[in-house]
Amino acid sequence: MSRLQEKVPTGRVRVSAALQAATMLLPARYNYSAYSVLAGPADPPPQGEDQDRFRVRMKHVARRRPVLTVLITLFAFAFESTFFGWLIASIAIPDRALHPAQFFGAYVMIGATATIELFRLVNVVTLCLATLLARDPVPVVPDTTMRVAFLTTIVPGKEPVAMVEKTLRAARHVRYGGTYDVWLLDEGDDPEVKAMCARLGVHHFSRKGRAEFNTGSGAFKAKTKHGNYNSWVEVNGDDYDVFVSVDPDHVPLPNFCERLLGYFRDERVGFVVGPQIYGNYDNLVTRWAESQQYLFHSLLQRAGNRRGIAMLVGTNNAVRIKALKSIGGLQDSITEDMATSLALHAAKWRSVYTPDVLAVGEGPSSWTDYFTQQHRWSRGTDEVVMRKFARLALKLGPAKALHYGLLMSYYPLTALAWLLGALNAFCYLALGAQGVHVPQEVWLMLYIDAALFQIGLYLFNRRHNTSPHEEAGSSGLTGMVASTLSTPIYVSSFVGALLRRKAGFVVTPKGDSTSPDRLATFAPGLRWSVFFVVLLVIAAVTGHVDNAMFVWPALNLLICLTPPALWFAQRFQRKKEPTE
Repeated sequence: MSRLQEKVPTGRVRVSAALQAATMLLPARYNYSAYSVLAGPADPPPQGEDQDRFRVRMKHVARRRPVLTVLITLFAFAFESTFFGWLIASIAIPDRALHPAQFFGAYVMIGATATIELFRLVNVVTLCLATLLARDPVPVVPDTTMRVAFLTTIVPGKEPVAMVEKTLRAARHVRYGGTYDVWLLDEGDDPEVKAMCARLGVHHFSRKGRAEFNTGSGAFKAKTKHGNYNSWVEVNGDDYDVFVSVDPDHVPLPNFCERLLGYFRDERVGFVVGPQIYGNYDNLVTRWAESQQYLFHSLLQRAGNRRGIAMLVGTNNAVRIKALKSIGGLQDSITEDMATSLALHAAKWRSVYTPDVLAVGEGPSSWTDYFTQQHRWSRGTDEVVMRKFARLALKLGPAKALHYGLLMSYYPLTALAWLLGALNAFCYLALGAQGVHVPQEVWLMLYIDAALFQIGLYLFNRRHNTSPHEEAGSSGLTGMVASTLSTPIYVSSFVGALLRRKAGFVVTPKGDSTSPDRLATFAPGLRWSVFFVVLLVIAAVTGHVDNAMFVWPALNLLICLTPPALWFAQRFQRKKEPTE
């Protein structure tokens, strides 16, 4: 039985004329309509007194295999924690008779090695907790007395008008039984865009030329997504109760409102969010980029449902305007969705993540755009962690703060582990220092066992994958590879956040605006590759060569050089193809 057949109840999918019209705008190879009801059938609306005390119900996603889920989770944690404990217990104080550089280097290596393994333990704990806590919401029929606005944006010159028109046409086919208006938020007040809106019957809004909505920072910061949205809310927000929104490249399905808005019957819910899916699934970069997001959208977001703290994702969502106004609007950050999530949850609003695929967009299709996206996400996360999280953690409370702390730890801990590993390699290969002294065969056995159970837990959770594109039973290996290849980008982002270097919001180019790849695209990895080559040469000259310590910089060198190698290979292949 396929994963799709397991998830979609027989007879639940009905194809209407509106659905047929809207899905003509989507790639024909995939059954997106079936994936739009993964959360199951919607409950009827509550009646009488139940309307006033309605609460979103949750169901455990592991309910079919609860014993196996607990066992594999406990084994993964046990092996990783055992390895970490054994490593700490094996630490010995360096001999003071050593050369001062080697003595100091030994201490540095001991600290770096222990810290790196602690970070790995944190990642395992995050995965284990998410596996046990993952929940799906029970859908409910929406309240059609709510006034709803559909919002999307355009930055003329950076986003193709034809692409946005496709999104707006699909938005006009979205079903909802109450007040429902479609709006386009135009950063350029472009005549061509205004003419398109008039032709489609779509409301047009622009803040261009209004100084109060184009400030240097804050809620109405110029040239930012959050500034654009907050300007619309300030002018038109009182006319609506909820806005639903998608990125301009994301085509909504006709049941977009039907599957999102019912959760707002719970008056505590501030926003509802769905998974991010890329429809341009025809090139290597896009396929890897979508596979990379599996863990976040298919597992970690579901774990957030346990306490009503799923993270806001800007690609497709529904937001209660009253909740947004209570925190002063979308937050001023290059990852405004994450920062806004924290602020809303600190203000005691709840959120819901649905696994229903309700909008299909375009992912980055070049290395340049992919790395730009990864830089924005990692840099924004690093800035929130360094500048805002400690202040908000007290308002969140221990459980919610722990969830967000683990959720946001990936980017900074990955960057720190890379930097500490580079320091480790330098101390050994250049200075000849030695850190933790352990039998290599025991270390290798425990390390491999812990790694295998971690990967096993990752693969076990693949059954929760929400992507319509990846085959049932697929390993998700490409997603793991994509994350690994992005590590030099995460390091650059972390260092930039630490040094408070300026970083502005950059629109990820879409469609025909895709950025071309150049050698400069791979600059962060190439700079690190020079470091590792020099390190390996020094090791060969000084004779500080050890198999285990030699492998680490060699693997990192491979990570740095793989993206440009793939780019060169693709260019070479295209040149060999016959021209028509």
